[in-house]
Amino acid sequence: MQNLAPIALFVYNRPQHTERTIKFLQQNDLATESRLFIFSDGAKSPADEDKVAKVRAIINKVDGFKSVKVFERKTNAGLANSVIEGVTKLVDDYEQVIVFEDDLISSPHTLTYFNDALNHYRNDQKVMHIGAYMYPLKDENLPQTFFYRAATSWGWATWGRAWKNFEPNIDTLMKQFDKKKRAAFSIENKMNFWKQMQEFKKGKNNSWAIRWYASIFLKGGLTLNPSQSLVNNIGHDGTGVHSGINDIYNVVINPKPITKFPDVIEEDKKAYQTIKKFLASRKGNMATRIKRFVREKLAQYFSK
Repeated sequence: MQNLAPIALFVYNRPQHTERTIKFLQQNDLATESRLFIFSDGAKSPADEDKVAKVRAIINKVDGFKSVKVFERKTNAGLANSVIEGVTKLVDDYEQVIVFEDDLISSPHTLTYFNDALNHYRNDQKVMHIGAYMYPLKDENLPQTFFYRAATSWGWATWGRAWKNFEPNIDTLMKQFDKKKRAAFSIENKMNFWKQMQEFKKGKNNSWAIRWYASIFLKGGLTLNPSQSLVNNIGHDGTGVHSGINDIYNVVINPKPITKFPDVIEEDKKAYQTIKKFLASRKGNMATRIKRFVREKLAQYFSK
């Protein structure tokens, strides 16, 4: 096959999640032909040192890929800095990259999807991001893949030509938004994307992903997405640094390969409406929200 994109895997202090993520990656059709680069962040505190050491014991024994290279940080950079630095390094060296974090299980066809899409849209400047995750949408009449404005961070790929537009400075990004752009950015205020920008500015989150989506949005870029998810996030069990306990975004992974990509490079209007409808109703009615809140608090209590 053509020159395959390198895989960047970012890990920290969750040995069981890391092990599962790698196991599913190894089962991908293109695993043995792909280069894997694992970026291991250093412990934030002495309390994390043992778990970081356990993760490193796992990643230093990984096989099943064309090559495996491990980068171990002595100090803690945080996920955002690790991702930005790792992605930049690989696109500088290979012009493209596939990105995974340590809490994603994938379909055997996920790497094939990424590489096919990277090749298909390599020279289309408007296409800036390829996502593998999609919300559990109810509409069965959507195409296999479609274009959408927002970038998902649970398994994704991009090119050096697109990543060069990444703007890390939140002030530079925010000053380019007016009221109309803020509404469009937030899917007509159905998702808290603008709130995430505001919270980043206040130091309440350290998201690379919201800055990447904003960078794409402001350039008029599009993201390619499957209508049925090719990955599932297993990190919403209270173990993640940036994730709580939640089942809203849980999906059944598509077992079939992706064979079709859109020819017209514009946002799919039907897909957009379907996603907007999902986002508007995703938390359910008040009774459902209360039940979820109680369940999450109990799970947090018993996981201590």
